[in-house]
Amino acid sequence: MTHEGKIRIGMISCGGNARHHMGQLLKLNEVEIVALTDPDPAQIAEAKRSFPQLNDRPAFNDYKQMIAQVPMDAVEISTPHTTHYEQILHSLDKGLHVLCEKPLVCTVAHAKDVVAKLKASGKVGLLSYQRHYQAEFRYIREQISSGRMGEVTFVNALQCQNWKKGTSGKWRQIPELSGGGQLNDSGSHLLDIILWVTGLGVSKVSAYVDNLGTPVDINSAISFTFRNGGQGNISVVGDSPDWHEDLTIWCEKGFFLLRNGRLQICDERGNRFSVDQLRGESFPDKNFVDAIKGRDTVHATFEDGLRVIELTEAAWKSGKEGGTAITVG
Repeated sequence: MTHEGKIRIGMISCGGNARHHMGQLLKLNEVEIVALTDPDPAQIAEAKRSFPQLNDRPAFNDYKQMIAQVPMDAVEISTPHTTHYEQILHSLDKGLHVLCEKPLVCTVAHAKDVVAKLKASGKVGLLSYQRHYQAEFRYIREQISSGRMGEVTFVNALQCQNWKKGTSGKWRQIPELSGGGQLNDSGSHLLDIILWVTGLGVSKVSAYVDNLGTPVDINSAISFTFRNGGQGNISVVGDSPDWHEDLTIWCEKGFFLLRNGRLQICDERGNRFSVDQLRGESFPDKNFVDAIKGRDTVHATFEDGLRVIELTEAAWKSGKEGGTAITVG
């Protein structure tokens, strides 16, 4: 690929999430999807039905064959969580840029391997946490990092959804493929955004975890302390009849309330106001292309994934030990 040429991307998976990425990539003039891979021929067929412009692209049931046989510059990975580790390392070994869906990997040891491999490769690695590109989260992060709100003192977060029923009988409840339950799946977005918007690391975690008769975590009650001395609670409820998400971040000079995407701010005098019509949204695939082209930095990094699995792994360990406080990192 020349600096002016199109970026040739191979898709590792053709499932629903991968098809979302295909749709996003096809909006970008500087991209060409050159090959598809999925062990399920039905998923490949559905991808080509959804995007007829991909009908002539070669398709494979093994990603290593795809990479070996089709010249490409990058891959996008949308596969079951525990397969990410091998797929990322192999792709980097072959000199490819990598966009990977969350979670990055399923153990801290694997995350450290992947971060080190990416750094040594000199390639672009992007973790597809789309919230890093949403205006309300970017606004909160900028307000906190500027110092205008003072130090973060407390965080309270809730995520609930019908995850247990919705994933029953599917790979997300098979630990060998998912690496864990809701905390490692949609809950990963919640953990990540707390760490990203605050810019803080977590020092200790105490958790109670209930699998509700399944092989993976469904409900999690997590308390933690930040390295700056702040505190927080995270509630992940996987057997709720509907989706709801709350995130409240208290600072020395006010607090942020984010309720299902609607943002309010309370200032230090107690004035409360809504923040609407924020601008500047983007999406991971565009950032991936811009970073490869040298026009931008990566806004959702593999290091972000390392911090999330550090917190997740500590919560799992604490849950197994009945809530014992576990040091993170």
